[in-house]
Amino acid sequence: MTAAHHPASMMAPPRLPDGSDLVMRVMPLPADTNSNGDIFGGWLMAQVDMAGAVLPARIAKGRIATVAVNEFLFKQTVSVGDLLSFYARVERIGNTSVTVHVEVYAERNPENLQFVKVTEANLTYVAIDANGRPRPIARPATVA
Repeated sequence: MTAAHHPASMMAPPRLPDGSDLVMRVMPLPADTNSNGDIFGGWLMAQVDMAGAVLPARIAKGRIATVAVNEFLFKQTVSVGDLLSFYARVERIGNTSVTVHVEVYAERNPENLQFVKVTEANLTYVAIDANGRPRPIARPATVA
């Protein structure tokens, strides 16, 4: 069996050349559809927000909150049965905030497997303390 026909290679999500991390995978359900039968944009936005928070939470080492959706592009509709892969890449680390870029790919059409980019977004999260106020993000020590 060649690598191109090996079941494991056919089921793996695409690897992104920009160093993004696969942070979440999910399959939308019929309850997530709008009146046209497509997945609600708001449902997808919520999933992107959760996926986007993974790396900032690691960097902040504690509580974070979404403070901005800087950009959100819907490129293609999402359908029930699409397996969505969410990739995140840190764009910027500030004193209290982290900005990430999230790309979402749909794995669809099992007979003729396709990976299609359906959404991308830039979001900013802020590290917060127990009172919900911004707190500094600890920077790793630099090697002298």
